Amino acid sequence: MDIDQLRREYLHGGLHRKNLRDNPIDQFEHWLQQAVDAKLPDPTAMNLATVSADGQPSQRIVLLKKLDQQGFVFFTNLGSTKAQQISENNHVSLHFAWLELDRQVIISGEAERISTAETLGYFLSRPKESQLAAWASRQSHPISSRVLLEQKFAEIKHKFSKGEVPLPSFWGGYRVTPKSMEFWQGGAYRLHDRFLYSQQTASQTESSNKQGASTEKTQWQLERLAP
Repeated sequence: MDIDQLRREYLHGGLHRKNLRDNPIDQFEHWLQQAVDAKLPDPTAMNLATVSADGQPSQRIVLLKKLDQQGFVFFTNLGSTKAQQISENNHVSLHFAWLELDRQVIISGEAERISTAETLGYFLSRPKESQLAAWASRQSHPISSRVLLEQKFAEIKHKFSKGEVPLPSFWGGYRVTPKSMEFWQGGAYRLHDRFLYSQQTASQTESSNKQGASTEKTQWQLERLAP
């Protein structure tokens, strides 16, 4: 198969500075809403890239479950490969690919565990079968057959057949706080539009503080990148 001949043009339109929000989280929310409105499959799916202590990167698709001005939240088994690598190196990258709209968003930042209360709030909102699956699977660990997995699920289902399913101690959430966010819009002849938001932290003195204590104020620098 001659895959070098597989190509298409990107004709969904350009991206201009005047159309971008000052805050990249606001811009992301705008694009995410457009992806949802376009009825794209899995618009919240994102590729999470982590790096182990010995420098080996790995990637997998996870689902974005919460978004606020602090960052992007996902949930996972705390014994998984991704969780282990985050514990060794919390610098991560997220990648959203909305290919039907010729769009990508690339986020670089740091991942930190969220609180148990915040995790519990989301866990209780999940379908019961998903709650049970969290208990049944030792994510990323070897397993000899699917039969054993299904047997474990049946065992857990019977154990928690009455009442609410408790939050597993080995299951939790992470928030990725962005340090940079790139918005990519495909263009004709491979002349794509790329804009990069970079976090700039400026020290300033609060006039209301009589002792003149220095505080940090986060700002975003926006620049166009060559395709």
